[in-house]
Amino acid sequence: MDTSVYKDALLRKRGEILAAGGGVKPLQASMDVNSRQGDLADQASGNNEVHIQLKLKQTDAKILQAIEEALWRIEKGTYGVCRDCGEPIAPARLNAIPWTRVCITCKEKQSA
Repeated sequence: MDTSVYKDALLRKRGEILAAGGGVKPLQASMDVNSRQGDLADQASGNNEVHIQLKLKQTDAKILQAIEEALWRIEKGTYGVCRDCGEPIAPARLNAIPWTRVCITCKEKQSA
């Protein structure tokens, strides 16, 4: 399997996440919303915004970790093999989610 296309996609996605703050951007700007006096709706909105940003950062951090693991699997020669069943992961799935560790069949079993 030629992994260079997937490696490029992984490195590009990693670069995008890091350029966007890599899951470590300070939340101070959003925190300022909460420090101003406002009605309860304003405060709830500010709290909600902080919560959403935290969720996004957690997601980015998880994707970054999965990307690092995928790059490591490329180096090791185990990239594109399902972690659960050991079968090859379909190229269409790797194109859509190059950091995936499982084939679509095993993913659907997890979700069920």
